[in-house]
Amino acid sequence: MSAQRPGVRLAVDVGEARVGLAASDPDALLATPVMTLRRDPKRCSDQRMLVRIARDRDAQVIYVGLPLSLSAAETASTQKARDYAAELAVRLSRAEQQVQVRLVDERLSTVSAAEKMRAAGVEAKHQRGSIDQAAAVEILTHALDMRASLGSEPGEPVTSPAD
Repeated sequence: MSAQRPGVRLAVDVGEARVGLAASDPDALLATPVMTLRRDPKRCSDQRMLVRIARDRDAQVIYVGLPLSLSAAETASTQKARDYAAELAVRLSRAEQQVQVRLVDERLSTVSAAEKMRAAGVEAKHQRGSIDQAAAVEILTHALDMRASLGSEPGEPVTSPAD
């Protein structure tokens, strides 16, 4: 898919308890927070909601943050993000949505988001409800910057078995 293809891009910051979501404008220039979803591994309501949001916003790409260690090594969290992205790709395919799922490096996204929130005067105890969204904004901003620089979609593509 060409980097010049217009359309909304989404980014998710996948955590143990919550999933932060951010979206771009249709020109894929600006990232804004959308919501925080509660992780629901048993019923997958978080992923079903992401599929609906992707459809409603006519998203072209969903970037899933890939939490690598500072040395770029993979960790248990990395595998959980890969599994989440793979399941999301399957759900999108089953819903007959042509949305790319791509894994992008998210090192320090939550740290950066927390620092920006502190600088804006948000106390740490009040960050819990929005830190995941802020981290998703960091992931999406990084992906959009890379997209503009590279001239193509950044990250590692995730395909469903049907692809």
